[in-house]
Amino acid sequence: MSEKVIPLIDERQRKIGSHTPVIPDQLQEATGLLTDTRARRLHDLRISVTDRCNFRCTYCMPKEIFDKNYPYLAHQELLSFEEIVRLAKIYIAHGVEKIRLTGGEPLLRKNLERLIEMLAPLKTVSGAPIDLTLTTNGSLLRKKAQSLFNAGLSRLTVSLDSMDDATFKAMNDVDYPVEDVLDGIRAAQEAGFKNIKVNMVVKKGTNDQEIIPMARYFKNSGIILRFIEFMDVGASNGWNMAEVMPSAAVIERIHAEFPLTNIDPNYPGEVAERWRYLDGSGEVGVISSVTQAFCKDCSRARLSTEGKMYLCLFATEGYDLRALLRSGKTDLEISNAIAQIWSTRSDRYSELRGSPELANKPKVEMSYIGG
Repeated sequence: MSEKVIPLIDERQRKIGSHTPVIPDQLQEATGLLTDTRARRLHDLRISVTDRCNFRCTYCMPKEIFDKNYPYLAHQELLSFEEIVRLAKIYIAHGVEKIRLTGGEPLLRKNLERLIEMLAPLKTVSGAPIDLTLTTNGSLLRKKAQSLFNAGLSRLTVSLDSMDDATFKAMNDVDYPVEDVLDGIRAAQEAGFKNIKVNMVVKKGTNDQEIIPMARYFKNSGIILRFIEFMDVGASNGWNMAEVMPSAAVIERIHAEFPLTNIDPNYPGEVAERWRYLDGSGEVGVISSVTQAFCKDCSRARLSTEGKMYLCLFATEGYDLRALLRSGKTDLEISNAIAQIWSTRSDRYSELRGSPELANKPKVEMSYIGG
């Protein structure tokens, strides 16, 4: 079994206890399909390209922790674009069909368009184009949208937690206005993006009054709005179950105003439960990792900014692939290390939430591996 990286309690501790995965003695070529101990296939890869963000959202990077003295990664610690592409090709050979670029705020990574140009031509094992998408807070979209589209980015997801300016500014905690995010979304549409999603994290008592205004605004827009339950990711966001608005209650509230009907997922393992407006004016989704665990179908691996592989959004341990890249290991050796890691995967945090075996176990921060 692979040696494991000591989990992160706080990102200040990320340099301690790092070990590289063990490479199997007998090497085998990737088969194009990799499954774990629960028969979950490897389908999605989320790549964090920076640990920095220009927002201080209270549920992700609260200002009291991520202040001006916070020790972000040095440039040489980040995976280079060439290293990211090399790993992406290895993951694709194992069956990955979808790559999402995340952060921090990914548009803060210098020359990100060049990375997109390098990833966009990649093909899945079936020969189809890789599904390449990016999650952003929208603050730089007006400036970047056209170059992202021209570079070959397939899709966009924009985070927006309220239509009310005061509420949104309180949540992003840097006084950033709603209108500038909406302007970024318009810029993306003008640039040519046809597939845009908007994600709203719902905190009961903070912004749940914005569910209907958000639904009303994006209805008939061609943009899919998704509501995400406030999750207990990491240790810095002050998570409290009392602040979780169950997705069922979100759907009930929208349905009372705009009737909905449930529709099938786009593919097995899709985390969002999909709903369509009965009048044909669009679609909404809910992501319910707190109240409706979807561990049984989870098909996602995550790659941190400095090249550690995590098997769960709530991971307590990771695997240092950067060490393999920078110690001269071959693609085949790295491929076999990844295969061994995934094939022994048994993560199911959301199914075990609150159990004694998880009590006091540290979890990696969302800003470090993306959402």
